[in-house]
Amino acid sequence: MSRVINPDGVGKQRKRYLRAIAISLREMVTSSGDSAAARDLVAFIVLTLEAVAETIDRTVEPWEKRDYWLKADRFRMDWAWAARLAEQLRQALIDDDWGEIAAVSAQIVAKLSTEKVPQRHRLGTPWVGAWEKFQQMQRSN
Repeated sequence: MSRVINPDGVGKQRKRYLRAIAISLREMVTSSGDSAAARDLVAFIVLTLEAVAETIDRTVEPWEKRDYWLKADRFRMDWAWAARLAEQLRQALIDDDWGEIAAVSAQIVAKLSTEKVPQRHRLGTPWVGAWEKFQQMQRSN
């Protein structure tokens, strides 16, 4: 029996998440500050950054099984920004601090500066309704 290869691995998922964040940041620049659409965008960025942070451990598990500890630790250090900025952005959104949201968003833009996203993408608007999901997650925690 042959191996089953998953063509949609965590690396590809992470790449899609990063592109979605880049697109939503581009959209956030054009939207007005304290509107419902802006809340949706920021909530989507928070939730997607948290999803990116979750992919890190799944990526390094096979490396640790093969005793590639240095490679795993370096990868975790390279991607530690995702969880840190997600938490900062989450707290700023809860506090309704749009100045802090702008500052953290600028840091995220700097991290995603190498992401190439075409102007005409097929992603659509996945951030619609993200504020409701964010609030539901806040209530459940």
